[in-house]
Amino acid sequence: MELSIQEIQKVIPHRFPFLMIDRVIELVPNEKLVAIKNVSVNEAQFQGHFPDEKVMPGVLMLEAMAQAGCIYFYYSKNMQGKNLIYYLAKTTAKFHRVVVPGDQLRIEVKTVKLLAKVGFLECKAFVGDEIAVEAEIGFGIKEV
Repeated sequence: MELSIQEIQKVIPHRFPFLMIDRVIELVPNEKLVAIKNVSVNEAQFQGHFPDEKVMPGVLMLEAMAQAGCIYFYYSKNMQGKNLIYYLAKTTAKFHRVVVPGDQLRIEVKTVKLLAKVGFLECKAFVGDEIAVEAEIGFGIKEV
């Protein structure tokens, strides 16, 4: 299954400038998700991080991974039609390379453990075939 930006916006509440997922190119519930984040020089963070040598902040790469994880959880747990709020619980991360404007992050999400209202996911983000960051992300959800 693939998801357009419009379909992504039906799942997570984030909007510009904080929506970090542009497209889901592969989604197999309870197995994996692959999402794309196009890194553009027009993004607000590049005005100050850093003006002369623009680098995507690591925390925003983790946010993109968390948003991809929320989409994965939503479909893996059959939450369609429900309004959810996501809470980040735990993150461990290793950064391997800088990400700059013009790069495309390919985010891969797999299950570590999914329970009724919490999850732990293994996330990796690549630029081409080179790993940029890997993380284990834990989160919880609340229905609103």
